Amino acid sequence: MEIKKKYVIIVAGGQGLRMGSEIPKQFKVIGNYPILMHTLNTFYQYDNNIHIILVLPHSHQEYWNQLCKDYNFHIKHTVVSGGNTRFASVYNGLNIISEPGLIAVHDGVRPFTSQQVIANAFKKAELFGAVIPVVEVIDSLREIMPDESSKSVPRQKFRAVQTPQVFRSDILKRAYTQTYNEWFTDDASVVESAGYSVHLISGNTENIKITTPQDLLLAEMFISHA
Repeated sequence: MEIKKKYVIIVAGGQGLRMGSEIPKQFKVIGNYPILMHTLNTFYQYDNNIHIILVLPHSHQEYWNQLCKDYNFHIKHTVVSGGNTRFASVYNGLNIISEPGLIAVHDGVRPFTSQQVIANAFKKAELFGAVIPVVEVIDSLREIMPDESSKSVPRQKFRAVQTPQVFRSDILKRAYTQTYNEWFTDDASVVESAGYSVHLISGNTENIKITTPQDLLLAEMFISHA
């Protein structure tokens, strides 16, 4: 039976330090709108009934509300205060979800996820319970050894992980009852730590995480050629 309730927790806690600017990266403007608005719109375009939960630091919320007024942005969403870690921020977002369904967790600064990837992630999560998009690694990789030497590793065995990562709500909520561990780098690592298997699907290469000024230039190119 199809799971009808769909949620996305969009985590946007970045301070913008690697952008070299006082404006946090998620509020930078590309294609005439702040990055975060593009991200919310991507999920709204996928399903205009999806429940969007935006996790923002409390100190950023007034600024976000003003941006929504300035840009006449009316996509319905719920704002939740973030925590000191990504783990705590996702936990806060999960706390307002009371009905079962499928929950995506997504980086606020990934506005270029394809509709196909989002749809496939939700579809496969209904079958497998835990799904993440990945792309092939194109650079050569080396492993740093304890003595600070290094050795080449076969890149064919590795994948770069993206978001949205989509899970059945019972799996994700149970996983987030664990105590925080510094090795929890994403939601898949939290879920795996709780004993669940994670299914991989193909991501899209344009789905970059905008972190540096160079990423911002690339994002502008994507927007201009859309």
